[in-house]
Amino acid sequence: MNTDTVARWLEAAGVPAGVVSIGAEADNAWCVLRRDAGDGSEWEVFWREQGNRYDWARFSNEQVACFYLFGRLAWTQVASGALRHAQPVTPVMPPDAAR
Repeated sequence: MNTDTVARWLEAAGVPAGVVSIGAEADNAWCVLRRDAGDGSEWEVFWREQGNRYDWARFSNEQVACFYLFGRLAWTQVASGALRHAQPVTPVMPPDAAR
């Protein structure tokens, strides 16, 4: 997953497109930005609201930054009940577990 594909993965998880901004800062959105550092590129992920950055994280790897964003937003979808398994899942107990 990278900045070219993360938006499609988030859309598949039911995250509205306007909630994410790739490559530019936008208010009321999760932003993913590439920054040139002296020794390579860094990737920033944060929520921007009223010109301020919240829950800011920095990564040295594009894929890690994208998976971080995907994980945060997919978890929000699961926690809200918007993203569920297609069929009920029954936990599997190991055969030697006490019943």
